[in-house]
Amino acid sequence: MSFSALGSLLAAIAVLLVGTLVNRKVGVLSRYNIPDPITGGLIFAVVASVAAATIDFEVTFDHTIKPIFLLMFFSGVGLCADLRMLKRGGKALLIFLVVLLPYIVLQNLIGVSLAKVLDLHPIFGLVAGSITLVGGHGTGAAYAARFAEVNNLQMVMDLTMTVATIGLVVGGVIGGPIAQYLINRYKLRSAAEDSAVTRELTQPVAPISTVAAVGALAGIFTAVVAGQWLASKFSGGSITIPAFLWCMLIGISIRNLLPFIGIRFDDRAGELISNVCLSLFLVMTMMVLNLVDVALSAGPFVLIILVQIVFIFLYVVLVCFRFMGRDYEAAVTSAAFVGFNMGSTATAMANMQAVTAKHGPAPTSYLIAPLAGAFFVDIMNAFILTGMLAIPFVGG
Repeated sequence: MSFSALGSLLAAIAVLLVGTLVNRKVGVLSRYNIPDPITGGLIFAVVASVAAATIDFEVTFDHTIKPIFLLMFFSGVGLCADLRMLKRGGKALLIFLVVLLPYIVLQNLIGVSLAKVLDLHPIFGLVAGSITLVGGHGTGAAYAARFAEVNNLQMVMDLTMTVATIGLVVGGVIGGPIAQYLINRYKLRSAAEDSAVTRELTQPVAPISTVAAVGALAGIFTAVVAGQWLASKFSGGSITIPAFLWCMLIGISIRNLLPFIGIRFDDRAGELISNVCLSLFLVMTMMVLNLVDVALSAGPFVLIILVQIVFIFLYVVLVCFRFMGRDYEAAVTSAAFVGFNMGSTATAMANMQAVTAKHGPAPTSYLIAPLAGAFFVDIMNAFILTGMLAIPFVGG
């Protein structure tokens, strides 16, 4: 059964609404901030995978628009980033990167060590490390092609995609509960939420107008078009900046430069549009997972992932949260840390969205997480992997 582009979009919306309903009805899911698209997407993936395995019924979707949703989301993040309010982000970003670097090394050491214990080639340990868990499907596919050609490793591409998929699911499932644990344990509150409440009590809040929504859409689409053009223009450089980071940077520029000529945006409209786009992107990603294939091909990698989960929990609680300030922003940033170190930057943003929707804004986290996850992490990951693959024991 095949769906057209419009039918695929309608199906994604329906699945997202199912996930939202289930999260509202099942207390444990709401309590631990599981993102709605993860819940709905997993439910659909389970049903579709069972149907494909038992009655040979398969569903295919046209996801041509899915990458645009991701670009729109990051453009919206940029469009809502008032640099006057986020001037603390520079120091926080530096601290975050200092915390992040040793974790990427640790993640690979765990993978390689367990691969040796399980009698696997050490490269498979890197596959179950930062190649897929930090790098995601794209980085994983690039390295897998090299490993198949240079190291003659069988099934490496399939296994790489499997681990990346498991990481995507895990990152979306455990990030919210870890943040909730920190919030409950240290009785944390959003500092931005207090000021928002004060303003709400002193003056009525006008609804989002049509003009505000259209203006936000204009800003977002401008950032998407300009971001795609810049990504294409500079794609041949030694360091490639991904398109969605260009889009976010253009969005930030629009948000902070246009007020000088008297043009201002309603941040609520931009935030609403970007959140919808992120939810649709994630649910479309989750809907196409064949969980039966993932389970059958995972094998010993499941054990490695389980150990990675234990270590990222310990690292987040004992290192990341403490170095980031042991406050509410640190808890939200910790959810993002889990998201893009186990899944993707989109997963990280979904984790933060789920936490902030329940507990209040975290503006600094929303600035540093996409910058770290989209740009600096890829650079650090590339250098670390290059170094580890140069070790004869690993890359030989």
